[in-house]
Amino acid sequence: MQRKTQRETQRETQRETQRETQREGEAARRGTAMSISWNVHLSNNSGFQVSEFLLLGFPGIYDWQHWLSLPLALLYILALGANLLIMITIGHEATLHQPMYQFLSALAVVDIGLATTIMPKILAIFWLGAKSISLPQCFAQIYAIHCFMAMESGIFLCMAVDRYVAICHPLQYPSIVTEAFIVKSIVFMVLRNGLLTIPVAVLASQRHYCSRKEIEHCLCSNLGVISLACDDITINRFYQLALAWVVAGSDMGLVFVSYALILCSVLKLKSSKATAKALSTCSSHLILILFFYSAIIVVSVTHLAGRRFPLIPVLLNVLHNVIPPALNPMVYAIRTQELRVGFKRVLGLTDGMFRK
Repeated sequence: MQRKTQRETQRETQRETQRETQREGEAARRGTAMSISWNVHLSNNSGFQVSEFLLLGFPGIYDWQHWLSLPLALLYILALGANLLIMITIGHEATLHQPMYQFLSALAVVDIGLATTIMPKILAIFWLGAKSISLPQCFAQIYAIHCFMAMESGIFLCMAVDRYVAICHPLQYPSIVTEAFIVKSIVFMVLRNGLLTIPVAVLASQRHYCSRKEIEHCLCSNLGVISLACDDITINRFYQLALAWVVAGSDMGLVFVSYALILCSVLKLKSSKATAKALSTCSSHLILILFFYSAIIVVSVTHLAGRRFPLIPVLLNVLHNVIPPALNPMVYAIRTQELRVGFKRVLGLTDGMFRK
């Protein structure tokens, strides 16, 4: 009886030990499953992972990129000073209160906004090492860049239409291009570009940024930011492409159609003086328009080669946002006699200045 009792006791002890081992194994499996589930939850929730991005600057030249701050700062100062001078001169001179110069004044406002959107942060990165940028600030910069770029394209379209009506339909020009027409055109461009570019930033903010936060750029470009996302970005790329075709593509097509019609009309003029005058009034617009859209095409093409040479698209992207604001006033100042006279009066310069 005692042997049986001892055997039964041993068997019960073994059974209890086995049950305890099974319980511990099940508990360990549950803990592992909960850990995996929690990690997945964290990965899918950007709020737990990334609260800011780091703008590293120009890829491949991080050690000496601060030397580029001087030319970029000079371009920014030139853009601010020249565009402010354009606005002050057009507002001060009654002879410049014409549709062409009013559109030019609107272009100056857009240029100042575009340059100011990116340059202070770029200079802070180079001079102060302030590479971090919060997610809301980054998405706001994405929106501002797209909005101002689209606005510049829209203003160029308005200027092309203005020149088309002035040259091809000169008798109807005063009745077509009125103050109301100018106001409606600018308001339409503001609403069109302001509303159509909102989804770019909104879609970028809806992505989950769960791991990487280093952006190899000086600014928050949409494609550079969404490439860090952990989830699908197909809709972001699709809307970026659709926006480019709808806004920049349509504007560019209408601009070139306008200037093609202008050229056909000018070539029909019998007077060589009239032809030269008509071409002179369009030359400034055409130079800037060709530079603006050519730069967009070059930046788009070089972006495809960004994996091999990442510095090139980043550098061209930055320059495309700061060179046009600095270049536009200079082209008009050089090629427009009325503006040169207005500059002379505003700055109080002598009669010998700004002559051809």
